[in-house]
Amino acid sequence: MERIDHLWPDGPCFYYDTALFAPTTDSFALGYFAAPKKREHVCDLGSGTGLLGVLLLAREASLTLCCVEQNGAANVLAEKTYAANGWAERVVLRTGDLRDRTVLPAAGSMDYVVSNPPYFPAGSGESGGSARMELCCTLTQVCAAAAFLLKNGGRFALVHRPERLAGLMEALGQSGLEPKRLQMVQHDRDKPPSAVLVEAVRQGRPGLSVLPTLILNER
Repeated sequence: MERIDHLWPDGPCFYYDTALFAPTTDSFALGYFAAPKKREHVCDLGSGTGLLGVLLLAREASLTLCCVEQNGAANVLAEKTYAANGWAERVVLRTGDLRDRTVLPAAGSMDYVVSNPPYFPAGSGESGGSARMELCCTLTQVCAAAAFLLKNGGRFALVHRPERLAGLMEALGQSGLEPKRLQMVQHDRDKPPSAVLVEAVRQGRPGLSVLPTLILNER
């Protein structure tokens, strides 16, 4: 079912479909963590219906954004969202497979890349629906696409599952992306982390900063 919501009362809106990519806490956490600078070119890999882009564009008026999403219906909703907010001229929507280099923007053309990728390997038996399963691309392929897009020194921010942190670090390293910032996300102080946020730099120097844990339900 198609719905519309706002980031805050009378603030930027976003359309979504509960049958496609319903808003998640992880997307909001990544929007909070990601740190593109003024006038940078940003690409969202696997952009869904555009929520992450809304979070970034609402925060920094000088950004330009390219969204890559293979689900055409999701991109239709993203287009409605960006038009409704008056941001159509700041956004390019591409429908296709991020593993296909012809779908992506030019190599080295991006300053910043973000992604909320599928979390679970295909056939792992985990729940969460097809959008959460690596049916169309793997974590390694997402990292490779990010590295392809970034100029040297460009940054890649993504959210993933804590239990896959070792594999995430390996996938980043294989693509020449050096992890520089890491933050765990917990719903409550007495609960284990539910997500991990990582920012990596293309051809960056070693040195990882671990930030204080983000507690979502502070009392």
